[in-house]
Amino acid sequence: MKRIVVVGAGQAGVALCAKLRALGFDGDLDVIGDETAPPYQRPPLSKDYLLGKMTGDRLSLRAPSFYNDNKIRLHLGQPVQNIDAKARKLTLGGRSLDYDALALTTGSTARRLPVQIGGSLKSVYTVRSLEDVDAMRTEFRAGAKLVVIGGGYIGLEAAAVAAKLGLNVTVVEMAPRILQRVAAPQTSDYFRALHQKNGVKILEGIGLNHLLGDGRVRAAQLTDGRILDADFVIVGVGILPNISLAQDCGLVIDNGIATDLLGQTSDPSIWAAGDCASFDYRGQRLRLESVQNAIDQAENTAANMLGAKKPYAPLPWFWSDQYDCKLQIAGLNTGYDNVITRSTSDGAQSFWYFQGDQLLAVDAMNDPRAFMVAKRLLVGTIKISKTAVVDHNLDLKTLLN
Repeated sequence: MKRIVVVGAGQAGVALCAKLRALGFDGDLDVIGDETAPPYQRPPLSKDYLLGKMTGDRLSLRAPSFYNDNKIRLHLGQPVQNIDAKARKLTLGGRSLDYDALALTTGSTARRLPVQIGGSLKSVYTVRSLEDVDAMRTEFRAGAKLVVIGGGYIGLEAAAVAAKLGLNVTVVEMAPRILQRVAAPQTSDYFRALHQKNGVKILEGIGLNHLLGDGRVRAAQLTDGRILDADFVIVGVGILPNISLAQDCGLVIDNGIATDLLGQTSDPSIWAAGDCASFDYRGQRLRLESVQNAIDQAENTAANMLGAKKPYAPLPWFWSDQYDCKLQIAGLNTGYDNVITRSTSDGAQSFWYFQGDQLLAVDAMNDPRAFMVAKRLLVGTIKISKTAVVDHNLDLKTLLN
């Protein structure tokens, strides 16, 4: 194999390239990215970067010398126009680039509000890219009125930053409760109380009707008729996988770019990893939207591009930072029928999701030990007692014996 081209210069793309070189691939290696900024971390954007605790240079995934030292050619600010899968070449910037193998690590895009309900007004933002966050930073002035549409983790993280900076914040969630799609009522209750303690107003079971403004947003009218004044709006209503290139060149699409457990798409010369890629997980076609998956899946795919034939077997985990709370999630809670609450004397708390007697996942708030033990339990075959989990005097490590 003489040349591998990677489309997508984010976490998955960089991890895939680093692994290829670590495994001895010495052919041409090209990485193509839409953005002009060198590859950077996204999670800090809605946390420390927005708070001003992290500067832009610290966002970089790798030092500039990494790409030179590993002979990785970066093509930044050059979106790919099309992929000719039969000829094994792609077009960017009016020129073509041949490949022997192609990896799609195109990531995802934040959902935006439709234009007809005010999505095109000025001062309406999403939190996905460095450009997004740089555009909104000047809006974060003490006393400013912020309306956050969506009570998922991105929306709540942005609300937490705004509240810490002295803004007046209202979160509007159409579902009956915040975090309903991803967490149990216990976790929703925990974070609702945390935000209310910090002055954030949480409105649940109420949708957005439309935004009001004369070029710039001035207010949000909700489905119950009330109007909320807004100096700016942040939209956090999920993401969509970037699949257009894959779709246009004829790849199978199923909740993202469909891959097998090796990372290979319906075209044997094209692979995919990260937010854009779906794979079979316990009988369902799954996409995992996390840094951990972007790295692990990309590294596994890189090995398979070089012939390893190693199926991807992830242990999903996620995190979120809000105020002084670090939430760490191990596993996926899909199918749970019981949630066990564990509280400790130092204020840490965790929620343990079970399906029957099987542990599925754990949400740990300021409880790194519960998180680490849960990760080990989830990769093993140890059966644990629900009553043992509740006992706050129990050293959780004994569950591993």
